[in-house]
Amino acid sequence: MLASRIAAETLRFLPRKRISRVLGRMASAGVPLPLLQRAIELYVRAYAVDLSECDVPSGGWTSFNQFFTRPLRDGCRPIDPDPGAIVSPADGLVEDCGTIDARATFRVKGRPYDVGELLGDARDASRYEGGRFAIIYLSPRDYHRVHAAVEGPVRVVRHVGGTLFPVNKIGLEHVPGLFAKNERVAVFQESPLHGEIATILVGAIVVGSVTLTFDPAMRTNDGPPRGTVRYLPGREPTLGRGDELGAFQLGSTVIVLTTRRSDIELAVDPGTPVRMGQAIARRVRDGRNVS
Repeated sequence: MLASRIAAETLRFLPRKRISRVLGRMASAGVPLPLLQRAIELYVRAYAVDLSECDVPSGGWTSFNQFFTRPLRDGCRPIDPDPGAIVSPADGLVEDCGTIDARATFRVKGRPYDVGELLGDARDASRYEGGRFAIIYLSPRDYHRVHAAVEGPVRVVRHVGGTLFPVNKIGLEHVPGLFAKNERVAVFQESPLHGEIATILVGAIVVGSVTLTFDPAMRTNDGPPRGTVRYLPGREPTLGRGDELGAFQLGSTVIVLTTRRSDIELAVDPGTPVRMGQAIARRVRDGRNVS
């Protein structure tokens, strides 16, 4: 406990965003192939990465970032067949999940989080009162791409500026309001079955950047925050459940929020390992799944 507190206090004085930018550029840079292959081998061994699921390029990876954002082979992550399921947007661990209270706040490890602050605009908070939340932590060993939790058009994307603390145990225990302090991107998607869903990609120290597949101009830790982008009706990116949404240049955290609805129930518990495409919540009626 003391060691983690000292580590957290030390991080407060470091130029965390600059460190992350430099490491991100290094990870994207080309290095001699034998050195890169050896470094990847050591990483795979240290974090027990399962390469059998990866779609490895025929010539091998040409940078660390290409390895970090490696795609999976087709069929590795089946999507829950129930149309009423909200699926996990990523591989990882359910750090916490539950109900958002009437003040549009929820607690993680005993610490309160304000939904409006997390989303970057207090005007959005009231829609999420009584909704559900799930926080998924992506470790260094996990698949780093993020996918759509529901089907429907993306109405709004918001890039919220902030710092970059680690999102692991050290950050959660010693940085109050961690997820609302770190730089992040909130993607607001409109589902015909579930209403508005917010998927928040939270940056972290060492994460070079967060990128969006459908909007290449959106990249974190690379200049000033882009702010709020509203897509014109009829020109919104439309995603199906499990379609690729974005990626982390190394592991981080994804938060899924649902608006106030009495027919959505969580399908996971805190501490549950999940894979992309697995149901984390379902639309139900009278105790039965609703498709």
